[in-house]
Amino acid sequence: MDALARSLADTGLPHPLRVDAARAAIAEGDPEDVEARARRHAHTAARAMLQSVVNATGVLLHTNLGRAPLAVAADAAFTNLELDLSSGRRGSRHAHAAALLARLCDAEDAIVVNNGASAVLLVLAALATGRGAAVSRGELVEIGGGFRVPEVMEQSGAKLVEVGTTNRTRRADFASAVENPANDTALALKVHQSNYRIVGFTEHVTVAEMSSLNVPVVADIGSGLLDAACPWLGDGPPAWLAGEPAARQTLADGAALVTFSGDKLFGGPQAGIIAGRADLVSQCARHPLARALRPGSLVLNALQQVALAYLRRDGQSIEFWRMASLATAGLESRAQAVVAESGVGEVAPMASVPGGGTLPGTEIDSCGVVLDGDHTAALRAGTPPIIARVSDGRTWLDLRTVAPDDDQTVIAALKALG
Repeated sequence: MDALARSLADTGLPHPLRVDAARAAIAEGDPEDVEARARRHAHTAARAMLQSVVNATGVLLHTNLGRAPLAVAADAAFTNLELDLSSGRRGSRHAHAAALLARLCDAEDAIVVNNGASAVLLVLAALATGRGAAVSRGELVEIGGGFRVPEVMEQSGAKLVEVGTTNRTRRADFASAVENPANDTALALKVHQSNYRIVGFTEHVTVAEMSSLNVPVVADIGSGLLDAACPWLGDGPPAWLAGEPAARQTLADGAALVTFSGDKLFGGPQAGIIAGRADLVSQCARHPLARALRPGSLVLNALQQVALAYLRRDGQSIEFWRMASLATAGLESRAQAVVAESGVGEVAPMASVPGGGTLPGTEIDSCGVVLDGDHTAALRAGTPPIIARVSDGRTWLDLRTVAPDDDQTVIAALKALG
């Protein structure tokens, strides 16, 4: 077994994992092809590890591929995570990235937790445990991974107060729920509908309308758009962003708090941000769950770097916004080069989508390469794996989500297809 494990050294796996592959191959019997079986087991083990892939799906925030792509580089060093460098005394981990996020949202204060669901959970636990939280029935959503608003509310200890109907909710419905003493309503919650829409005979209540209720309004805007004006983009907001709620404007409309994800339209690492009134943020920070849900220094440092890019109005250094703002003409030129160099496929117009539960039904004009037949398995088998999509019996590679530096990888993979 040791000799077989040593023969797998070229796989790059550490010795204990090569031993596991050798043991599995020997257990299957037939000593004639034991090395080939061991290599298959080693290959399977290597493929199961977290690794970089080329996203050619056209989905900018692909949940299965880690949502917003982010360059992470940090030296092995101590940081002033909870040290006040001015006084030399213990500081707060919320004084760094969170302070910048509050500045970006024009909020009094902010706190960071480990994801968007955690942000909603902490707000409800800190502000509404044992009391009512009013939510429109049309916003009692379930999103990917089984995240259900009613179940999160139950775990938080808040009592769900359902308001209105699935398709129509009015301010009067909220007022009635808030004014009913039996509900003991602590807050009104507005929830981003994520990856679905209700169309037709509908009515909803805006944050501005809800802000005159006698309870704080908490708006879970979900996708993490900071400012509807997009001052970090030279040409202003793209047309496909129309109607997407933004943190800055939601707070200006009267929300007491906003919650959103860090790895969607914000373009950063997985995180949950709570921003708004200082007294309410402080209540969240003091709650026992805040310690359980807090992120570490690596996430906070990544958030800080992205926040600084926003403050510099440097959208091109945020990979999501760089991809999202690419001109179709440039993508077409790249697609022509890929086809010419590989000798495979043809150039075709495509439609990218934001993804990540953001802007359902929205498409962004794009361009890429299309091949007859389903070649997705062969493309995934490469190094690095290329993730494409199949439609109408053809394989589509959308170059909007492929970094220009990866074009040569795509060309080599297409050549290998023959």
